[in-house]
Amino acid sequence: MDVEALRTFVAVAETGQFQAAADKLGISQQAVSKRIAALERHIEVTLLVRTSRGSRPSLDGQVFLPHAKKVLAAIERAEQAVRPGSRPLRVDVLNRRISPAQAVYRFYRSHPETDLDAVTLSKENAAQAAQAVLEGTVDASFRALPADQVPAGISAERLLDAPLELLVGPGHPLADAPWVRPADLAGHRIWIPGIRPGTEWAAFYQALSKAFGLSIDALGPNFGDEALMDALADSASLATLVGSGDRYLWPQTHDLRRIPLHDPTPVYPHVLLFRSGDQHPVLTALRDHLRTAGPRTPHDVWAPDWMDR
Repeated sequence: MDVEALRTFVAVAETGQFQAAADKLGISQQAVSKRIAALERHIEVTLLVRTSRGSRPSLDGQVFLPHAKKVLAAIERAEQAVRPGSRPLRVDVLNRRISPAQAVYRFYRSHPETDLDAVTLSKENAAQAAQAVLEGTVDASFRALPADQVPAGISAERLLDAPLELLVGPGHPLADAPWVRPADLAGHRIWIPGIRPGTEWAAFYQALSKAFGLSIDALGPNFGDEALMDALADSASLATLVGSGDRYLWPQTHDLRRIPLHDPTPVYPHVLLFRSGDQHPVLTALRDHLRTAGPRTPHDVWAPDWMDR
């Protein structure tokens, strides 16, 4: 059934005049007549009766009118539900502990009236997350995705470079260093449990290992962040890498040390993926916020060759 024909019938029924309905809808009187005729053919009844004073609904038209109004109201609600800004912006931050989640949280705190949902597509790789954005499962996602792998219909903006830090226990040889170079980590075991083959973070750590001759592995079961912190505290040789904006908690007695990496500063390049042409006002505000209020990128950045700025 033609929605515009329904809208035209309701307009004629309410105004009592074909010309008044035409003026209300911004169309010609001839177009009104054609729409009404097509609607009557479709439902096989006469909906309007012409009189010397104009037009009024027939008996069938009187029965049909409230149903037509309900259909139009339902369509209006459906359209309103998906108009830009009428629903929360849905953003995939991958993991609630890491930099994208913290950046979105800072944005929310500076814009407390903002309506958004932070979700974690933690089992999806970058390509799958991009597809989720394309399909509308989420509005945006932070991922490390090379420009040549961004699918058609998706825009990508590198807005959040997260510098890496070394995290070690108090007995580690580098525990008291104010900062270290990535090359200084050669020969030390860096354990990052949870690296899954085929993910963008697996590709990132592989590139980092190759660039600086590091030994990065994900051997053994992943019992979670708390178990990793316990292992670091008890070891004089084990280390891991975390983002400078990542939030981890551990008992004070662990005495873990976060040590910046410089010369160069390896960064994990979080790219914001979103549907091209998306006019959601919260997405626009988030992008503006990250451009102006996000953490500054160090001058001596290292990122994988497959990530263009």
